[in-house]
Amino acid sequence: MKLESLTPNLMVEDVQETINYYHGVLGFDTIDKVPENGVDLVWANLKKGDVEIMVQSVESLIEDIPEIRHEKIGGGTTLFIKMTGVEKLYEDLYEAADVVVQMKDTFYGTKEFTIRDVNGYFLTFAELMESN
Repeated sequence: MKLESLTPNLMVEDVQETINYYHGVLGFDTIDKVPENGVDLVWANLKKGDVEIMVQSVESLIEDIPEIRHEKIGGGTTLFIKMTGVEKLYEDLYEAADVVVQMKDTFYGTKEFTIRDVNGYFLTFAELMESN
């Protein structure tokens, strides 16, 4: 057995609003989406570099996984994204996003910061620091 990838599927109130945020603030592209009744989006797959995030409407996700009906959107979920160029991204997002943890060096060797997205999910962007 081999696990090959992990793509979070985040429960959101409004798929289009989430797409707009991930496009406009974070620079993600939409690689796939599913409308319901030809109008409202119920699911989308977003991508930037090698990172993919799926977003799905509350109603649609509850239909797929009924037990999720007890959960809150955001719900303390954090996503840890390894990257290069974290200082530039921090500068770009400092005014545009809700930065909840300022840039810091960690004991485990990364330079990182955390934002809260439009749905209350926390995204930590981290870059491995060079060894001295």
